[in-house]
Amino acid sequence: MISIPSAFAPSYAQARVKFLEAAATASTTIRSFKHPLPGRDGEQLAMDVALDGDPASERLLIVSSACHGVEGYCGSGVQVFALHDDEWRAKARDAGVAVLYIHALNPYGFSHIRRVTQENVDLNRNFHDFAQPLPVNTAYREIAELVLPATWPPDAANQQQVRQFVAERGLPVWQAAVSGGQHEYPDGLFYGGQAPTWSNQTLRQLLAAYAARAQDVAWIDLHTGLGPSGVGERIWAGGHDDAAIARARRWWGDQVTSIYDGSSTSALLTGLMWGAIHDAAPQAEYTGIALEYGTEPIMEVLDALRGDQWLAQHPEAPPELAASIKSRLLKAFYTDTDAWKGQVVSQARQAMFQAVDGLRADSASAP
Repeated sequence: MISIPSAFAPSYAQARVKFLEAAATASTTIRSFKHPLPGRDGEQLAMDVALDGDPASERLLIVSSACHGVEGYCGSGVQVFALHDDEWRAKARDAGVAVLYIHALNPYGFSHIRRVTQENVDLNRNFHDFAQPLPVNTAYREIAELVLPATWPPDAANQQQVRQFVAERGLPVWQAAVSGGQHEYPDGLFYGGQAPTWSNQTLRQLLAAYAARAQDVAWIDLHTGLGPSGVGERIWAGGHDDAAIARARRWWGDQVTSIYDGSSTSALLTGLMWGAIHDAAPQAEYTGIALEYGTEPIMEVLDALRGDQWLAQHPEAPPELAASIKSRLLKAFYTDTDAWKGQVVSQARQAMFQAVDGLRADSASAP
């Protein structure tokens, strides 16, 4: 067992080393899917996978990190700690549950301290059938220029317009308009893309390889940026299916929230990543959550994202301004204190234990 703080890393490159070393020490089966671009410091980027358990197991738990790049600072720490946690590993093994750790779904964003992929795509808005018409976010059209002003920090007029919008329409309306996902503004925020990203395609490839035999699949996807600091909201990560949501609440408690009934801090979203599991393992019963840890107030998080998006469009920005924007973004998605890390690991560990119990119980009761 390692200490909780030592499981976390100050950069993607160091996080990857920690993960691969932990996976090797645990004698897991490791596979790396190399990314086509280099990292911030010229390092190799990859979506790394470690399977702990029998590849033929019918019970599979997926634990994934860095769907939203910079959020990997948190998720990677959870994964590294879990791979060093003998009690946890014995729990899964004794229940016949194979655990698939997917490290850095979006390694580009993780390394470059961005939430988006190299295509400027929000990966968790990118899982659509692109042969069909894409959703239209009319609310984003209304605020597109307001969200990304010509200068950063925003001038007084822009700040006043944002305050007025929130005062008149409400913070939830602003959050939904900004974060709901859009497919019309390639340089905008929460862009869902017009085609599958590298991360989308790579995830589908590995799910097809690792989940094809499973009869029961659980998925805990680690996120940050919404809710009270250090509190892990358990957001149902699946379709609008009352029976499946009820099953998730049996496993993880009545506090499991849903974007479909307004109980979640998240806005209603489309193109979500969990849809890929149904394509890869249509035979499996699926139960999943996004474990979403709070950091800063929502307006601060959204403003940090606005600044980072402005910076992506203005690479000529002075180094001091660029550094402050990146520092603000990192703080919005990662609270670098031992207390916060302790909350993160303890809640993730509990959720993982509960997932194993749920998989075992549901498998045992299956006809």
